[in-house]
Amino acid sequence: MADLRLVVFDCDGVMFDSRDANRSYYNLLLARFGHPAMDAGELDFVHTHNVMDSVAHIFRRYPAAEIEAAHRFRHDLDYRPFLNHMIMEPDLKEFLQVLKPGYYTAISTNRTTTMPAILQMFGLEQYFDKVVTAMDVARPKPDAEALLQIMDHFKVTPAEGVFIGDSMVDREHTAAVGMELIAFKNPTLPAEYHVSRFMEILELPFFRKPAASGVVRPAGCVVGAEG
Repeated sequence: MADLRLVVFDCDGVMFDSRDANRSYYNLLLARFGHPAMDAGELDFVHTHNVMDSVAHIFRRYPAAEIEAAHRFRHDLDYRPFLNHMIMEPDLKEFLQVLKPGYYTAISTNRTTTMPAILQMFGLEQYFDKVVTAMDVARPKPDAEALLQIMDHFKVTPAEGVFIGDSMVDREHTAAVGMELIAFKNPTLPAEYHVSRFMEILELPFFRKPAASGVVRPAGCVVGAEG
């Protein structure tokens, strides 16, 4: 790895334990149409994929018209109560405070309209220079588009960045551009590095050097367009 300049985060399963939030949200959609709750495999799917693909997946055995009806229902659904089910990693802010003086920080997530509310509710807006959601790209993760957008914004190469993720979607996302992956709380995920908490990342070899000099930080947090 070249001198590190950019650290990119996934949201679900990395910044937050959000399985309960996802379970409650998608089970409510199913219940609205009289269907049983998700099984374990479906919960794993919605935890790593964007909402469009997730709704299609959990409604795949039901009439196609219900998929469109489910999307209409969720568009009018207030997501804020589900945020109470999200648990932020206890050392996330501490880690971000260490990063901010010398590294660019970004998020690449398959979340859509909920991301700004999450950052605001948990007081994280000031810690990220750019956020790319599934709403901001034509092809969401695992496609490379979001990472390419982030790298172009900061004018960095894949060798100058690292991605913190927890799933095969993240592995494919980083492999598509040749960026190294830090597997978060997933020791079986193929990755260059594995950690169980954020502050362990500071012990990795590339963090033992001073932050790259000459980094000019963009003004403010650039959050992707949301519907």
